[in-house]
Amino acid sequence: MNVTDRIGRPPLSPQEGWLSDGLQVLHFQPRRYDRWSQSLEVTLGELIPGEAAPMLKRRKELTREQAIKLWQQKQQQGWRACPPQWIPPQPPRS
Repeated sequence: MNVTDRIGRPPLSPQEGWLSDGLQVLHFQPRRYDRWSQSLEVTLGELIPGEAAPMLKRRKELTREQAIKLWQQKQQQGWRACPPQWIPPQPPRS
C-alpha cells in the first residue's frame, strides 16, 4: 500500500500492502470500496524462525483513514514495506 501515490497524497482507491519490522508483519487488504464505505482488513502475523509463513495473530477491519494512519505510524516506528509473506485467502463470492 503506497500511501503517497499522488504527490504526497493517499491513492484514490485502497491498495494491498505489506509492512514488517523484522519480527512482525502487517498485511493491508482492501475489503469494501465504494463511494460511501471504504475499508481494509489488516492482519498481523508474527515471524517464526524456520517457518515458511508467519503465525497469524490478529485480524481487524479498519476504515481507509484508520489504515492510512496506521501505515504511516508504523513507518515512523521503522517498519518497512516488504514482499507478501503469505498467500491471503480469497474473499467469498457473493
